Amino acid sequence: MSSKTTRIGGLAIVAASLLISASGPAAAVEKIRFGLGWLPEAEHCGFFQAKATGLYEKAGLDVDLIAGGPGINTAMLVAGGEQDLGMGSSFTTLNMVKQGIPGVTVAAFFQKDPQTLVAHAGQGVSKLEDVKGRPVMVADFARGEFWQFLKYRFGFTDDQLRPYTYSSAVFVSDKTAIQQGYVTADAHYLGNQLDRPPVIMLLADHGYLNYATTVFGMSSYIEAHPDAVRAFLRATAEGWKSCMTGDYTPAMKLATSINTDPAYGEGLWKASITEMRERHIVSNESGHGIGAMTDARWADFFSDMVKAGVYPADLDFRKAYTLSYLPGSK
Repeated sequence: MSSKTTRIGGLAIVAASLLISASGPAAAVEKIRFGLGWLPEAEHCGFFQAKATGLYEKAGLDVDLIAGGPGINTAMLVAGGEQDLGMGSSFTTLNMVKQGIPGVTVAAFFQKDPQTLVAHAGQGVSKLEDVKGRPVMVADFARGEFWQFLKYRFGFTDDQLRPYTYSSAVFVSDKTAIQQGYVTADAHYLGNQLDRPPVIMLLADHGYLNYATTVFGMSSYIEAHPDAVRAFLRATAEGWKSCMTGDYTPAMKLATSINTDPAYGEGLWKASITEMRERHIVSNESGHGIGAMTDARWADFFSDMVKAGVYPADLDFRKAYTLSYLPGSK
């Protein structure tokens, strides 16, 4: 199962067992322990906004937002019952189903996966096709995920692979370098270290259909708590709507009070929110609502991953998700 890549290189990361405990009334209708995909950051805005502005409390929920981080496998924590719901991607529950674990995705709050490849300006790279044959720094987890897509769709080969060190130092010092990135941080973080803005290639704009910032859980938990799951998704969707169209300050203040690393401060928050808004990461051009998923997209993504050799064709991918709990459903 994949872990989320570090977007900020060279940070001193604290042990990731941070917990934001509930601050609502003593008697809540239902408690939900939700595992975040990384340390608190702008990419979690909708969850923190719902927490900070009382949307979860109003929905009758007592929600704990539990930070992820290096070495934390949210899927395992959810499967083991230590967390009720978790943040993942399409890969998360497809991998669970492949392993015989009944994990189910119930919503996707990033309609575009922010995964990128990043290159230096002036090096003859302006699009993904230009990267073919060039060395690329890629993390171990990505080699079994988006790298397989790039091999299948764009003809990349494994001899291009170079280690990704979770630090910007190698990339900044070598103008020929290409590495994986995250569109919500690339321009701000890498751009501040370069003489010219980096070339940012968003994989989602080149046919990569992975849903990101998903909400998933074990089918047994979801089926036993349908009203709570729906309430959580609706409140979270309201939180994301507020982040994308209004004042995200409450979420930022709450998240930065927990993750006090200055690299995750207001500057990066502003840049990340701007990228999410301008690139339609949360609500894309297709007109689907916040948190939405479709059968067609799951089928297309699975088909791509079968062709890429990630999953066997006979895997019942429909077990990996359900549309029955989406924020707009009843």
